[in-house]
Amino acid sequence: MSVIQALLLGLVQGITEFLPVSSSGHLAILENLFQIKNQTGFTFEVLLHIGTLGAILAAFWQDLKRLFLEGCKMLYDAFENLKTYFHNRNQQDARRYRKLISNNYRKLLLLLAVTTLSTAIMGFLLEGGAAQAKENLLAPAMGFFFTGVFLLVVDFFPAGNKIPKDVGWTAALAIGIVQGIAVFPGISRSGITIALCLLLGFNKKFAVKYSFLAAVPTVVGAAVLELSQNGGKGLSPEIIGTYGISALAAGIVGYFCIKMMLNLVRKKRFVYFAVYCFLAGTAAVVCNFVL
Repeated sequence: MSVIQALLLGLVQGITEFLPVSSSGHLAILENLFQIKNQTGFTFEVLLHIGTLGAILAAFWQDLKRLFLEGCKMLYDAFENLKTYFHNRNQQDARRYRKLISNNYRKLLLLLAVTTLSTAIMGFLLEGGAAQAKENLLAPAMGFFFTGVFLLVVDFFPAGNKIPKDVGWTAALAIGIVQGIAVFPGISRSGITIALCLLLGFNKKFAVKYSFLAAVPTVVGAAVLELSQNGGKGLSPEIIGTYGISALAAGIVGYFCIKMMLNLVRKKRFVYFAVYCFLAGTAAVVCNFVL
């Protein structure tokens, strides 16, 4: 893979990761059309996602910091409740327990944990099929059509106003499942998770935030798994430099696309992205048979 090719893929990743048009679908199409080969397989995609992960960290740093702090406090409260339990049992006392889910950030943290767990299970089950699906253009085309239908439907639903305290565990589980399905090329992770959040009645701003925050543990987990399995095999200094340029481009462009997505969701005009997905899917089908 040349530097120009890596830069192109990085720019495409940064733009399409945070817009509801499937980054994996675009990458699969470009790699098939231009016969772009990467020597280290899945590692390249992981590094691209780490680049866009940097964009999420920059855009939602305050939320992530608050989630971390509330998580630490919640663990401390759980430990104190355990001490209270043994005290009450031994001393026949009736000390009150601390409330663990005492604010929206604590509820959000637990919701994200449920989403991450279901995503991990789905990703594990579908990983083999997703890898094979990237070898042709028909699979990404079907993914684009699926995403387009999902986006088209959400435009006809009224906006909700749910924030973390109003969201149930089943909703978090469902979001994790569809996020896991997005491992297939052409299915937009951000598109179907944001759309599902809106269908479930989430506040528009919270829907975008939840979708992007849910990507953080998923990307980190995928990176750790890939590095543990691959151990960096085949990564020469030259390849690392080329991939690094691609990841940097994805991160910089992705940061600005996050801001754009926040504005787009407020206006709720997914129909345009749905049309784009249908056109991209049709083009992929045509190219598959013509080329």
